[in-house]
Amino acid sequence: MKIIKACEVDRNIRLQISTVFVEGFHQWLKFFSKDKEKLARAFAHMFNLDVFYVAMEGDAVAGITACTDGVTKCVHLEKQPLRQHLGFLMGTMTHMILKKQFEEKPYPFGITAGMGTIEFVATAPAHRGKGVAKELIGQIIATEPYAEYVLEVADTNTSAVRLYEKLGFAEFMRTKEKHSKQSGVNYLVYMKFVKGQTL
Repeated sequence: MKIIKACEVDRNIRLQISTVFVEGFHQWLKFFSKDKEKLARAFAHMFNLDVFYVAMEGDAVAGITACTDGVTKCVHLEKQPLRQHLGFLMGTMTHMILKKQFEEKPYPFGITAGMGTIEFVATAPAHRGKGVAKELIGQIIATEPYAEYVLEVADTNTSAVRLYEKLGFAEFMRTKEKHSKQSGVNYLVYMKFVKGQTL
């Protein structure tokens, strides 16, 4: 398995990245469509390849995550491709709702200098349980310049919480999820890793 920046892959892997993203976050995305392939095509345009890391297993994208300074956006949603794949009304609604969630939603704490944000951690179903997320996050911590890293995880995603704890992340805040009935998530948990701790 090779971990590299998505922008360094010598072919277009946007649809593969989007497919992993949809599989990883379908509990949040199924409101917009239950058709995962349609969703993957709709979201393929949005990824900032300069900040996404991919775990490559041969030609397959086994996992994804992004790391930024908390100001640079990981994703940028455009109406036209969403409308093209989801229809005019649903595409417009998807743009309105997810732009707020993905691009405009502030963290419930201040992003300070030297803090990196890790976002959109997802592993392809065929590669789960093989340490893909651990390798991705380990690579980020080893190569990015930040002194500390924060991430958000659903409280119900207990396997991810356990993984992050093993990597040295500790919870420092949680917020009540507004749409818990739809998402099945009670709280969003915020965890932090300080460099210098043992991976």
